[in-house]
Amino acid sequence: MIENPWTPAHQAVESGDHAELTRLLDEGPDVNEVCWGMTLLEHAIDLEGDSALQSGTPIDSRLTAILLTYGADPRPQPPGRMSAMDLADFYGHDIAYRLIDRITSAAASGPRSGLRSWRRSRKD
Repeated sequence: MIENPWTPAHQAVESGDHAELTRLLDEGPDVNEVCWGMTLLEHAIDLEGDSALQSGTPIDSRLTAILLTYGADPRPQPPGRMSAMDLADFYGHDIAYRLIDRITSAAASGPRSGLRSWRRSRKD
């Protein structure tokens, strides 16, 4: 029997299981975990882009949006590798590219709401 090579969060990405990915991220695993050389965000963009390419359907960006909402770092892990932006560009995943750009721009300008502190207080 072949063992599943993915962590639970990476398996949720690989399966395109948005609800399971959200549930797992709510439980607190590292949103930037690396498995088989890819972060969750890189995995999501690769999966979304490749799936659209193979099926000829529009790119579904829900996995990318979920991961960025939970704070996924779009910088390459480790440095020197293809970044999430590079993958988005490679696949023509314009939505992922714009989401990353907006989130990194917003992060540079500072927090705009108390959502993070609200979530922290709910876990206590």
